[in-house]
This record gives sequence, C-alpha cells and structure tokens, in this order.
Amino acid sequence: MRVRSKLFVLCLFCISCLRLSAQDGRNLLLSLPPFERAIVCIKHFEGLHTWKDYPYVGYGHRLLPEERFTAAMTERQADSLLRTDLMKRLMIFKDYGKDALLLAVLSYNVGVGRLLGYGKYAKSRLLRKIELGDRNFYREFISFCRYKGKVLRGLVKRRKVEFALFYVP
Repeated sequence: MRVRSKLFVLCLFCISCLRLSAQDGRNLLLSLPPFERAIVCIKHFEGLHTWKDYPYVGYGHRLLPEERFTAAMTERQADSLLRTDLMKRLMIFKDYGKDALLLAVLSYNVGVGRLLGYGKYAKSRLLRKIELGDRNFYREFISFCRYKGKVLRGLVKRRKVEFALFYVP
C-alpha cells in the first residue's frame, strides 16, 4: 500500500473523531509535530480503557505492581500518562535515530521486550535490519500483527497506519 493511501486511512479516523472534512482532517494531522501525531495515533487505536480492561488503564498503560492508578482516571490524567510512557520508550530507542519514534509507537503496543529481545525471544528481525542500515523493513514491521498466534485485521490496519505516519525513508 502506498504511503498516500495509508495516510488516507488515518485521515478517515481523524474525520470521524473530529468531525472534519477529508482535506481538513488530512491537513490537521500532517501539520502536527511527529510526537503529537504519535499521541493521536495511539489514542485512536488504544481507546480509553475502563475498569473491565484491568491491568490496563488510561490509553493502554499496563499497571506495574507498585503503581496505584485506577481506571477512574480523567482523560487529562490518561493523556499525561500516555505522554510519559511514550517518552520513556522514545528514550529507549533514541540510538535508532529517525526510526526511534516508529519503534517507540510499535513498542507501546507490543512491548519493548518483543523488539529488543528477552527470555525466549531474540532481538527482532526489524531491529536487526535497521541496525544493518537496511531501509526495506516494511514486512518486518507489519509482521507484528498477531495475537495468540492469529493475525488480527485491526492490528494489520494499525501497523499500516503507523508505518505510513512514522517511517522516514
């Protein structure tokens, strides 16, 4: 899928969420700084979690044992928590230069360990390709679309939108 058509998909959700015309939605989204685009993207795909989504609160924040956040947090608190989490992930991937935000957004959904490796998981093929300077990693990025071994259409869509928004050639 070409980048232009991927941006169109993201613009559609901006139009529906913000009640804007197609051109206004696209212009608004593209006018945002990359970090703000990442916030909008994550908010759209994660949604605001409720008490039924335990152990997740806010926009997909997984509670750690020492944390005392509740699902009763305000949207403002959830936004602040999302920004803090995304910034931490951005710092983890800062050595990846222009791909740092792309990796941070991906790790927000799949976890840092799935990319960097942990336990039974080796470092991802995506990171190995980036480290080798290979810019042809679309397939590796899109491959992070499985849940319990099954490919989910919603995750495929999410990956395509993320790639369109944050891939820098």
